[in-house]
Amino acid sequence: MTHRIAIAPSGFKESLPAARVAEAIATGVRRVIPDAELDLIPLVDGGEGTAEALALAGGGRLVACTATGPVGDPVPSHFALLGGPGPLTAVVEMAAVAGLALVPPDRRHPGATTTYGVGELIRAALDAGARRVLVGCGDSGTSDGGAGALQALGARLTDRHGRELRPGGGSLHELEHIDPSGLDPRLADADLLVACNPYNVLCGKRGVARVFGPQKGATPAEVELLSAGLERLAAVLTRDLAPAFAPPAGAPVDLRTAPGTGASGGLGAGLASVGARLLPRYDVLLDGLDLDARLARADFVITAEGALDHQTVRGKIPAEVARRAQAAGIPVLVLAGTIGPGAQDVRAVGVDAYSAILPAPMTLGEAIGRSSEFLADATERAMRIMALGTRLASVAPGVPVTPVAA
Repeated sequence: MTHRIAIAPSGFKESLPAARVAEAIATGVRRVIPDAELDLIPLVDGGEGTAEALALAGGGRLVACTATGPVGDPVPSHFALLGGPGPLTAVVEMAAVAGLALVPPDRRHPGATTTYGVGELIRAALDAGARRVLVGCGDSGTSDGGAGALQALGARLTDRHGRELRPGGGSLHELEHIDPSGLDPRLADADLLVACNPYNVLCGKRGVARVFGPQKGATPAEVELLSAGLERLAAVLTRDLAPAFAPPAGAPVDLRTAPGTGASGGLGAGLASVGARLLPRYDVLLDGLDLDARLARADFVITAEGALDHQTVRGKIPAEVARRAQAAGIPVLVLAGTIGPGAQDVRAVGVDAYSAILPAPMTLGEAIGRSSEFLADATERAMRIMALGTRLASVAPGVPVTPVAA
């Protein structure tokens, strides 16, 4: 009997891209089932590796460039130009210019980091002839509400004295006025799409500063300052900028609480204010992969991510894969670098079992450096446990064998 296994993981942040995660899992599977029929489906969520993955899938190419990084220094970056019919489409991966991996550990102060480089990449894509720009949100190191991107696109954000705001979300509470007269005129004719996690909103109790600010280095006091600044930004964007880009019909986007406005530290809201459409990321990023059909053809699905915790069910790749596999009645195993509070919630979305890959306590550097090895070994262990369960079920067919988290 041939075993058909779909391997559909995300990347491990600051460690392995999704394609290498899939290859490591495949190595572990083949140690136990050498003749398994494997379908490798590396997935991206808008964060690291998105531009390259979509370029490969769409017959496109990466365009190298230099742009302003999250702490204000020039960084090597890129965007993708996709092939195919229709208007030329570019993919701007915000993590490639404003991602957390580009913020040195001793400079992780989200009140100071900027999305200015994202605006520069959008302008570079327009310069290259793109008339459709897809912005992938994820793995950000910023909390400026897209203010920096708007400044790079030509808007002036000033305080009550008419002075240009300092970079970063820490100055947004001083915002008094936005002058849109210098905005790149090509924005009016471009189709700007933002692939984002719809669970992320700009303001309120679940606002992006409160949920993600601490992960980016914000203290409790800084979280409150960032929250107040993003509230102020939403109000001024709604008054000064959004009306010029409002859709001809229908209600304008609520920049405070609409799904996706909190994407990448509020970049979603900033770009929505200049007419971008905020779209559920998997509706955009999985287009063309035929994922549902490929999962349905499998006997078993393995997915993976760097950290399995309470945020996984809020739009992470393993939850999306499990939801789709569950609809087809296919069992799902999740492998994770770490397992945190709330990991058990993934059972509600279709995960049958999950397991951490680290064999022993170790430094972060060692875990990152050996992640491919650990993934292959963890996959082998999981497959051998499953093989044992199958044998037990055949010996005692009336006794149910229930997968458990390891």
